[in-house]
This record gives sequence, structure tokens and C-alpha cells, in this order.
Amino acid sequence: MHAGHHYSLKEIIVWTRRETAVFLLLTALPTTLYITLHWHWLALPWLPIAMIGTAVAFLTGFKNNASYSRLWEARQIYGAILNTSRSWAILVLDAVPDPIARRRLFHRHFAYLTALRYQLREPRAWENSKRSQNVEYQAHYHVAEWDRPLPAELTPHLDPPELAYVLARKNRPTHLLHLQAQDLRASVPLSPTSEFRLLELQRLLASFTDSQGKCERIKNFPYPRQFASLNHLFIWLFIILAPLGLLQEFHKLGESFVWVNIPASTLIAWVFHTMDKIGEATENPFEGGPNDVPITALSRTIEIDLLEMLGETSLPPALQPENNILM
Repeated sequence: MHAGHHYSLKEIIVWTRRETAVFLLLTALPTTLYITLHWHWLALPWLPIAMIGTAVAFLTGFKNNASYSRLWEARQIYGAILNTSRSWAILVLDAVPDPIARRRLFHRHFAYLTALRYQLREPRAWENSKRSQNVEYQAHYHVAEWDRPLPAELTPHLDPPELAYVLARKNRPTHLLHLQAQDLRASVPLSPTSEFRLLELQRLLASFTDSQGKCERIKNFPYPRQFASLNHLFIWLFIILAPLGLLQEFHKLGESFVWVNIPASTLIAWVFHTMDKIGEATENPFEGGPNDVPITALSRTIEIDLLEMLGETSLPPALQPENNILM
């Protein structure tokens, strides 16, 4: 998540410089041929091209709206995980009398959050984090889930048998919730009052399962490929046709004005393509990009809150943005 005031103009220019060079070439070539070789047949009527541009704008707006919805839903889901974690911790402190069992349950919950964020950071074929322009920007920040292996992160929170059990499973967060349910049944003393508390704790575990499933739905179901592919194709079609359609429009102002077609068409192409890239950079909110939900920082916030509830004084520091990027 970008935690600064805004992206700088320099960052935006560097991020889009490769496409901008292509746009300059695509606009300079027909303009030069039109003027120097008098290939006036290159000029096309602007009206049908403008209609294509209108359709592209609608499709791009639809894509960006859908991408933002995916991002905002992901942030709401992780907000629910944070709030449910606090409620779950309060009930554990109230229902479990044994301090050792409390600490075990809390640390297993930290392991659950760790396993979940590692699972959500796993790459998918449709994600964009490994594209050249995004890889370059990753020099400004680091993703903890890419730096350290999962076993090293889980070791402080689980005993060796549980660690071996969890690492041998495919969906590790789910099995950690299963271990929590088993431990709660053994740790909550039997009484009419405690039975109600146990049921409420089990309900909160089910809420974690529900939130996890929502995260997995966003992670494992991409923005529909047919919309993404056709939108990408239509944008490039418009980018190629736009300078041909503007040749005559600038020629009406005078022959010397035809050269203005190069910066004008490049700017139009840059705006349309960058709008598409913005949606593309937002559609996968867990992949580890600079515009994603900061699940690592949110997990650390939960850990700090719960450790304070346990009475711990040695707390991990809250994560701070690196070059305005909070992971």
C-alpha cells in the first residue's frame, strides 16, 4: 500500500517509459511519412476512431472499477480478520484459566496469520508482480514473505510436532484453525457458562474460516481473462489508429501543425494505456505489489494487540513504510 501523499511524476514516468517510447515510434512514423513522402493515404477519418476510443474508455473504466472493488473488498476482509482476532483474544482470556494454554492459543493464532499471508503471497500465472516495470519498482521496498521461508516464521509460534504437522499440509491456515478448535475443547473447563463461551469461540473460528475463504476467492479467481485480454487488444488498436485519425485534423490547421500530431497522439496513447495499467496494478490485492492490501503490517498490528492483552512487555515494532510503501 502506498502510504505517502502521492506517487511522484518521476516514478510514473519511469514506470511507463517503455510504453511511452513505443507510442513515440508509432506516432512519429506515420507523421513523418505523411509530411516527407506525402503519403496522405495514411490519414483516416477521425470519427470512427473516436467511437473506438469511446468504447475503450468505457471498457477501461469498467475494468478499473472492478479492480478497485476487488482491492476494497480485500481490505474489508482483512479488517474483519483484525477485529475478529481482538474479539477472539478477549474471549480466550475470559474462558481459558490456564496462562500456558492462553499463550499457546495466542501464538498458534500468530502462526495462522503468518501461514495465511504466506499463502496469499504465492504467485499466480495471471499476476503482474514479475513484470519488468514492477520488478524494477520492487527495489523501493521488500516483501517479507519473499525474503524468509515459512518454517522460519512459524518456528517461534509452534512446538516441533505441530510445526511438522502443519508444514506437511497443503492448506496450512485451515489446519491451524483445526488445531485451535481441538485445543479450545481441552482448555476450556466444562460448565454451563463455559460451554457458552466455547461455542462463541468456535463461532469466531468459523468466522476466520469464512474470511480466509473470501481471501482465497479473490486470490485464486482473477479478473476475468476475456475482459482483460480484449480490453488490452482494444487499447492497442486505438493507440495505433489515433495518430492516423489526427493527421487530417492537424493538417486543417496548417501543414506545419501536422508535426503536433506526434506529441498529441503520444499523450493520448499514454493516458489510455496508463489508465489500463492502473487497473491491472490493482486487480490482484494480495500479490505483493505497491498498491496491495498491507497484510504483513495488519498481521503485525494484530500480534502487538494480542501480546499486550497477554501482558507482554517485549513487543515487536509496528511495521513502517519503506519509501512510502507499506506491505
